[in-house]
Amino acid sequence: MGGAEGVRELARACWPEAGDGDVPGVPGFVHSVFAPVVVAVAERCLRRRYGTGPVPAGTRTAFVLVSASGDRASAEHVRATVEAGGRVGPLFFYQSVPNSVAGHVAARWGLRGPVVCLSPTGDPYADGAAEAALLCDDGDADEVLLVLIEQAPDTSTEAVAVLLGGGARP
Repeated sequence: MGGAEGVRELARACWPEAGDGDVPGVPGFVHSVFAPVVVAVAERCLRRRYGTGPVPAGTRTAFVLVSASGDRASAEHVRATVEAGGRVGPLFFYQSVPNSVAGHVAARWGLRGPVVCLSPTGDPYADGAAEAALLCDDGDADEVLLVLIEQAPDTSTEAVAVLLGGGARP
């Protein structure tokens, strides 16, 4: 993983996994499954490492969210509403910024590291892992929750979360 010595995968989760039905809703996020899928996959990954949480107080966990499209469903809803001369609901201003769902997860799990959202220019995992390595190498985080999510037209929203860490701190 880039230049991070000893950084390794500590936990991994996907959405959906076998047995998953509809993604549970998240208060404050409407219309789109983008935020609920981010929350579901992030929490699933964190539970695999930390049980019911929160993350231990001495652990600085950063959150890196990687998505080329962002919350496509909300963006299309806002565009269509504005085009039709309608009024956009205030929740869309909050949820249209991917940092809002990352902050939501960070608050619920007691994450004490930076929150970063990336739009990849190459391979999404490689770009996210490089950012994770930088955060760990610079001493900004002990571990990084990396979430990769895309919304494509005509397909269900899928995501992967990987908790990376365990490297030697400088």
